[in-house]
Amino acid sequence: MIQSRHSTSFSSTAFIAGASLLLTVIGLTSLIFTPDLGVVEMPRVAIAVSLMAIMGVRIMLGFQQNRIGDVAIGIVTAISALLLIGVAHHHRGQAAPGFWALVAAIWLSAWLLASRLSAWRGLGKTAARVVNLAIPLVFGLTLLALWELITVGAGVPQVLLPAPSAIGLRIAGSLPILWADFQQTFLKAVIFGYVAGCGSGFLVALIADRVPFLKRGLLPIGNLVSALPIIGVAPIMVMWFGFDWPSKAAVVIIMTFFPMLVNTVAGLAAADAMQKDLMRTYAASHGQTLVKLRLPMALPFIFNALKINSTLALIGAIVAEFFGTPIVGMGFRISTEVGRMNLDMVWAEIAVAALAGSLFYAAVSAVERWTTFWHPSQRG
Repeated sequence: MIQSRHSTSFSSTAFIAGASLLLTVIGLTSLIFTPDLGVVEMPRVAIAVSLMAIMGVRIMLGFQQNRIGDVAIGIVTAISALLLIGVAHHHRGQAAPGFWALVAAIWLSAWLLASRLSAWRGLGKTAARVVNLAIPLVFGLTLLALWELITVGAGVPQVLLPAPSAIGLRIAGSLPILWADFQQTFLKAVIFGYVAGCGSGFLVALIADRVPFLKRGLLPIGNLVSALPIIGVAPIMVMWFGFDWPSKAAVVIIMTFFPMLVNTVAGLAAADAMQKDLMRTYAASHGQTLVKLRLPMALPFIFNALKINSTLALIGAIVAEFFGTPIVGMGFRISTEVGRMNLDMVWAEIAVAALAGSLFYAAVSAVERWTTFWHPSQRG
């Protein structure tokens, strides 16, 4: 069984390497005989794709897989992508079939690298963490490279889809504006609303767990309120609390309260009857049972709500800013710049929001791993 699995994995990587090699040869041959691209760029491209071809031949010949070779595949792929991006920028919108063959070859090489990295075994704890971070990093950088190559090579108008390089330049040139928007939306509305919404949902869940009729009455209402459209709630909150960040925080509270309530109530019911009977034999009070048994058992449910709310809070605050805000804020900037057709600024705000949301989610996940290390979901 192990031998069969190993041979299947090797055949799949060999197929990917062979396809990448074939596309590289086709693309290089086509570019050599394309006079429009000139000869200035060709030596660098030829060196990069030749190295990629050597790697493909090495794998296809069946040499033993090793980690040095995998790292070399990554280096060669990165160099090839950078050089091909340079060619695309010098000849924007003039992509020939050979160019797209090389783009496909780079994509397959990155796919090969990610699959080879995921097959690494016998690593130390630190090395395993580095590899686990490297795999999504390779995936993300590959998407950015393909985005850049497609938009620049095909000459996509910036008003439709700007290239990542254009978005990066806009971010670098608009840091004060982006920071002010980030402060208004995330540091004020999102953080306050998230803490207030999750905290109140947790406290109400403790009360509802103690009072059965509240549990039966609140959960259906929670499902009803969770189904309310944010575009209908946000204007009402703006009318009630004004145009500044408190109205956006109110929207965030509404969006985060009931997920926390429902998950906490479900988590408090996770302890089974034998565990509760054991606590009764120790003459534990309700508070002691809650603190020492039921809350620890509920932690995975609570952190699920916290992770869900970390993204809901940011979405709610940004959408709420579409319906009234001072002349600052991520939602305000997105709606304003769309009207001006400044799509690079819109994508810059989206990139900042995505980065902030990802880091927020990662921070909650890190706290979850630290506090629920004993849970089976955190092992390994």
